[in-house]
Amino acid sequence: MSKICQITGKTSNNGYTISHSHTRTKKIQQVNLQNKKIWSYKKKKWIKVRISTKALKSFYKLD
Repeated sequence: MSKICQITGKTSNNGYTISHSHTRTKKIQQVNLQNKKIWSYKKKKWIKVRISTKALKSFYKLD
């Protein structure tokens, strides 16, 4: 399963690890995904969603 947020569509980010001698090597910063069950008012049932923590924080803020 790919690491993509189902709500926002966030994916991994490219970055560098920088050593003490300032040598740069590439790394991938993964998205912090959590499996959650969210209540759907439209369907009137629980839905399993793979959501990033940033989206989850703003999701509960809107409620």
